[in-house]
Amino acid sequence: MTPVLVFDIETIPDIAGLRTLHELPATLADAEVAEFAFQRQRAKNGSDFLPLHLQRVVVISCALRSDDGFRVWSLAEPKSGEGEIIQRFFDGVEKFTPQIVSWNGGGFDLPVLHYRGLIHRVTAPRYWDMGEGDYRDSKDFKWNNYISRYHSRHLDLMDLLAMYQPRGSAPLDQLARLMGLPGKLGMDGSAVWGAWL
Repeated sequence: MTPVLVFDIETIPDIAGLRTLHELPATLADAEVAEFAFQRQRAKNGSDFLPLHLQRVVVISCALRSDDGFRVWSLAEPKSGEGEIIQRFFDGVEKFTPQIVSWNGGGFDLPVLHYRGLIHRVTAPRYWDMGEGDYRDSKDFKWNNYISRYHSRHLDLMDLLAMYQPRGSAPLDQLARLMGLPGKLGMDGSAVWGAWL
């Protein structure tokens, strides 16, 4: 059986990156740096949702189904730094070569992991394999890899159900509740920054 890894990330503003990009003083509190960035973003497009490269990953939650059974866990800060948790995620892809499954992972989770992984010099040769190198069974990856949109090594369920049309996308929480499932329990992504503070 091909292992299946379902994942989701949660992020907060990259305060250190915002300080660097906007030359903000170290004496400014983290909450003030974030508010500065939110206000700038709202002035641009009416939303305080920061660009993907300014989203700092604080947790990657995973569920893995394999021949060994079913496991659920989270890779999280503060015990591990951002670079370490991203590297551990891609090390799992390296070890198991699973099909990865997400909800809007192609639009958010994976691009964030790409940018933040680049910042932290994360290596992920199996993940980036496009079937053109000498890597293990690389030739199979030419026709089914993690990067190409219509390949199935990464299955973005929202994208698939929307037939790859942005206007067809739906929030997972609402869809789950319409199906009679509980939806989000506890907090949603918009509350992570406040909880982090």
